[in-house]
Amino acid sequence: MAAGIKPLQALHEPSPDHGPNTGQHSHEGDHARTLGGVLAKNAELVLATGSGAALAAGWLLSLRAPGLAPLLCFLLAYGLGGVFTLKEAIENLRKRRLAIDSLMLVAAVGAAALGQWAEGALLLFLFSIGHALEHFAMGRARRAIEALAKLAPERASVRRGDTVVDVSIEDLEIGDIVLVRPNARIACDGLVIVGQSSVDQAPVTGESVPVDKRPARDPALSFERAGAEHRVFAGTINGAGALDIRVARKASETTLARVVRMVAEAEAQRSPTQQFTDRFERIFVPLVLLAVGLLMLAFLVIEEPFNVSFYRAMAVLVAASPCALAISVPSAVLSGVARAGRGGVLIKGGGPLENLGALSAMAFDKTGTLTQGKPRLTDVRPEQGVQEHDLLAVAVAVEALSDHPLAGAMVRDGLERLGSRAPGRAEAARSLTGKGVWALVSGKAAIIGKPGLFDGKDAPTMTVSVQALAEDLEAQGRTVVVVSHGERFLGVLGLMDTPRPAAKEVIQRLRRLGLKQIIMLSGDNQTVVSAVGRELGLDEARGGLMPEDKVAIIREMAARNGRVAMVGDGVNDAPAMANATVGVAMGAAGSDVALETADVALMADDLSHLPFAVGLSRQTSRIIKQNLWVSLGMVALLIPAALFGLQIGVAVVFHEGSTLLVVANALRLLAYRDRTA
Repeated sequence: MAAGIKPLQALHEPSPDHGPNTGQHSHEGDHARTLGGVLAKNAELVLATGSGAALAAGWLLSLRAPGLAPLLCFLLAYGLGGVFTLKEAIENLRKRRLAIDSLMLVAAVGAAALGQWAEGALLLFLFSIGHALEHFAMGRARRAIEALAKLAPERASVRRGDTVVDVSIEDLEIGDIVLVRPNARIACDGLVIVGQSSVDQAPVTGESVPVDKRPARDPALSFERAGAEHRVFAGTINGAGALDIRVARKASETTLARVVRMVAEAEAQRSPTQQFTDRFERIFVPLVLLAVGLLMLAFLVIEEPFNVSFYRAMAVLVAASPCALAISVPSAVLSGVARAGRGGVLIKGGGPLENLGALSAMAFDKTGTLTQGKPRLTDVRPEQGVQEHDLLAVAVAVEALSDHPLAGAMVRDGLERLGSRAPGRAEAARSLTGKGVWALVSGKAAIIGKPGLFDGKDAPTMTVSVQALAEDLEAQGRTVVVVSHGERFLGVLGLMDTPRPAAKEVIQRLRRLGLKQIIMLSGDNQTVVSAVGRELGLDEARGGLMPEDKVAIIREMAARNGRVAMVGDGVNDAPAMANATVGVAMGAAGSDVALETADVALMADDLSHLPFAVGLSRQTSRIIKQNLWVSLGMVALLIPAALFGLQIGVAVVFHEGSTLLVVANALRLLAYRDRTA
C-alpha cells in the first residue's frame, strides 16, 4: 500500500467477551490508550508547557523567598525545556553538524554559569515552546498531505461467484468485481462494467464537476486505453447510481496511492533556495560560535568584568541563531506542494515548485493539449443547387464503411446534423490509393476523398466552384474532404481538431500571471497549426516539427527567456519536456508515463488547472522571499542590538517570534485560491 494508507481493520473488530464488565474495562483501556497516544504525540508541547509553568513558579517564589526553592524551579524548567533541544543537538553532533539547537544549549549553559538561571530557563522555555508550536503548525501542512491517503476506503464489497464478500482493499486482486453503492467512496482503480452514475473525481483530479460514467462496450478494454467515461479511481465519490467495477490495479499501485507517495517524496526534495539556506546555515553557525568565543574575550581589550563580556556573547549567540531562516523555505514548499495536491496538481518537490513560479515562457503541444485530440466535422459546404442533407446523407453512408479516424468523425457529427433524416445506404466500398473511398449509393458511384484525388485519373476533375470551396476551407486550416455522387459534385466537408473550450481563456490567464511568450509546437501541417494559433491568441505556432525540432526550440527559448515550461501529454513530448525547465503533463491520472516523466502533473485532463498551478507557485515564491527578508532581517537587527546591551530574554522573544511568523506566513498557502479565473 502507499505510504500513509494504513489498514484500520483492528478498529472494527469486536473485543472478545470476558464477562459483564468487559465493555466498561475496554472503554477505560481505550480512553487511557488514546490519552497516552495524544500525550506521546505532543510530548514536546507538554514538556515545553511544563517548563513554562516551572519558570513562572520560580519567578513568583523569587519575589517572596529568594533562595533554594526558586532555583529548584528554574532547574526543573531547564530540564523540561532542554530535553528535546539536547536530543536534537546530540543527533546533529553525531552527524558532525553544528546546528541551531547547539547554539541554544551553549547560551543556556552560559546563562547558568553567570548565575542567570531565570534568563537561561526563559531561553529554553521559549525555544522549546517555539519549536513545539512550529512542529504543530508544520503538522497542519503534513496533515493536508496525509488526508490524501485517507480518501480511499479500507474495505470493499467484492462479488465472488453468487455471493458478495467484504474484503480489505489490500486483498483486492486485478480482475475482481467490486460493487460500489450510491454515494460511497470507490475503493479501486478500475473499469465500469455494469451501471451508470456520476462520479466526483475532485479528490484525485481536482475536477469541479462530477464526471458521467458508463460501461465500456469492449469487456477486454485495458484501463490505460479506456476513455474517461469508463475509468474510475480509488478515493473518488460515486453519485446516485450503483456501479460494478473491474479492478485494474492493486491498492498499492492506484493513482491515489502513487500520488500520495510522490507528494510525500516531494517534501524531501530541496528547492534551489532551500539548498542555499542549508549551505548558509552550515557556514553561518560555526562563524557565530567563533564570533561568540571572541566576544567572551572582550574583557581583555576593554575595561569590563568577564561576566559582562560573557553575557553579551550569550545574547549575541541567541540573536544570531538563524532558526527562522532554517524553517522559512521548507514550510513554504511543504504548504505549496500540499495545496497543489489538494487541487489536483502533483508538483514533484521544491525545485519544480519554485521554477514554475519563475517562468517567463511556455510552450504547448497542440494535439490533445490545446486541442481536443479528436477531429470534428466543422464545415459543410454544399455545391450550388445541392441541399446540405443530401451531401451529408451520401458522406455518412460511405464513411460508415470505413475505419479511418476522419471517417468516424464524419459519421458521428454528420448523423447529429442530419437529425431525424436517415442517411443513404452504401455498398461495395473500396479504398482509392490511400486518398479516399469509393462505394455505391442508390446505384450510383460515390467518391469521397482529399482534393488531390480528383485529378481526372481515379476520380473526375473538380469543378471550379468546388475547387474554390476546398481552397477556402484549406486556407482556414481545415482538413478538406470532397464528395461526388454519380455525375455531379455534392460539395466539400471541413474537419478540424478543435481547440479545447477553456484553451483561449487559459492563455489569457497565463498572460495575466506574467508569462511573456506562449507558443505552440506541433507535428501537424503549418496551415492547421497557424489557424489554431490565431484562434487562441498565441505568440507563435510552429508546425511540421519532429521531436528533435521541439527540443531545439525549447533550448532556444530557454537561452532567450530564461526558465521555460513544456506542456504535453508526457508520452510523445517527453524529450521536449525533459529539456524544459519544467515539464508539465496533461491528464496524468491513470497514466504511468505522465506521472513518471513530468515535473508537474495535472491529474485531470483539464487545462484550466495550469494557471492555478502557476499562480500557486508564484505565490509560493513571493512567500519564500518574504520569509527570507523577515528571517535575515531579524538576525541583522538583533545582533547589533545584542552588542549594545539587549537582554537575552528580549532577544529570545524576538528570535522565536520571527520563527513563528515565517511558519504562519507559509501556512497561508494552504488556503490559496486562484484569482485569475
